[in-house]
Amino acid sequence: MWQPGKGDLETGNSNALYPGMVENAELRWAFIRKIYSIVAIQLLLTAMVAAVIVFVRPIAIFFAKTPAGFLLYIVILIIPFIVLCPLYHYHDRHPLNLFLLGLFTVTLSFGVGMSCAFTKGKIILEAAILTAVVVVSLTQYTFWAAKRGHDFSFLGPFLFAATILLMVFGLIQMLFPLGRTGVMIYALLGALIFSAYIVYDTDNIIKRFSYDEYIIASVSLYLDIINLFLNLLTILRELDG
Repeated sequence: MWQPGKGDLETGNSNALYPGMVENAELRWAFIRKIYSIVAIQLLLTAMVAAVIVFVRPIAIFFAKTPAGFLLYIVILIIPFIVLCPLYHYHDRHPLNLFLLGLFTVTLSFGVGMSCAFTKGKIILEAAILTAVVVVSLTQYTFWAAKRGHDFSFLGPFLFAATILLMVFGLIQMLFPLGRTGVMIYALLGALIFSAYIVYDTDNIIKRFSYDEYIIASVSLYLDIINLFLNLLTILRELDG
């Protein structure tokens, strides 16, 4: 994350994140640190859950190879989407918001673990490294650009339209499989879209999210990172053949 430097201290505006910032900069920096701390905990929890599923083979085999396990797997995949509604509604209700956030993260992490369960360890590691590089680079860029007066709110409508397009593409892929080429195109589009979402949501964290929306901001950024990882994982898996 970009941090204010010595040159800013000389201007008397050491903590301002963007030109014309009128709110208390220290409060905004504290808010940003809080969000990134929550996202870091979510990612650590995701890695732990996924590691258990990957290394304890009977778990993945049960959910992937047995009818009862597969049905339970579908139920677990649906839970995060159900939890999102009360999570957004009670985002400022402590400690309920943290409980819902934990439930959302664990159940979503289960899906990530199943995606990794039958993938080579080398590919998982490559996808994780690429994701980390992209996230850090785009985060640094967004803070740098915001400091120089750039605004990325214009991406909102385009990203919404792109997400709808991606969902329709995914539905078509499910009903009428397009083969490896179709999977590669879908994953590549997904990686590009969620890379743009990282910039968009980081810009919102810097400028627009209110202080009591830290849960919403954390969920948004966490989903961007997880979706980017899953799409990169798909690309590398298909390239590996």
